[in-house]
Amino acid sequence: MDTILYYLVPTGLVVGSVLFMEWFATWSHEHIMHGWGWGWHKSHHEPHDDALEKNDLYAVVFAGVAIAMFALGHFFWWPLTWLGLGVTIYGMLYFFFHDGLVHQRWPFKHIPRKGYMKRVYQAHRLHHAVQGKDGCVSFGFVYAQPVDKLLKELEENKRSYDPHALKDEDRPAAH
Repeated sequence: MDTILYYLVPTGLVVGSVLFMEWFATWSHEHIMHGWGWGWHKSHHEPHDDALEKNDLYAVVFAGVAIAMFALGHFFWWPLTWLGLGVTIYGMLYFFFHDGLVHQRWPFKHIPRKGYMKRVYQAHRLHHAVQGKDGCVSFGFVYAQPVDKLLKELEENKRSYDPHALKDEDRPAAH
C-alpha cells in the first residue's frame, strides 16, 4: 500500500495542479490581464514585429512561482515540488497551445484543420476578434468551449468583432 501511495500522491498533486492552473489561468486572464493587469497584456492584443512582448512578463512571473515552489519543496515541504512540476507542465502546455499553435511564435507554421486543436485555435482567434480588453470571449488556454457557443457569446456582448476571425487562410498576427 505504501508503494502505491508513493506514486499516487505525487501523481495526484501534479495532475491536480495542472488542472488548477487551467482554471487559474482562465480566471487571471479574464480578471487580471483584461482588468488591472491590462498594461502588460495590452501588448498581446496589438500588432507588433518584436519577438517578445510585454505580456511575456506574465510567463516570467509564473516561472518564478514554479521555481519558488521547487525550492520550498526541496527545503521545507516536499509536496510543493510536485505542485511546482504541475505548474511547469502547464507552462509547457501554454507555450505549445497559445504561443505555438495559436500565435505561430515558432519557426514553423501550422494551422490545424480538424479536431480539438482546431477548436483551441479558433476559440483563441475569437478571443482576439474584439478590439480592446472588453467584450472578449474564451479566456482559457488549453480548454476551449465550442466555437458556436463563443460566437453566440460575442453576439450577446453587443460589441463589434471581426467576423473574419475564423478564416483559415488568414494567418494570425505575430502577437
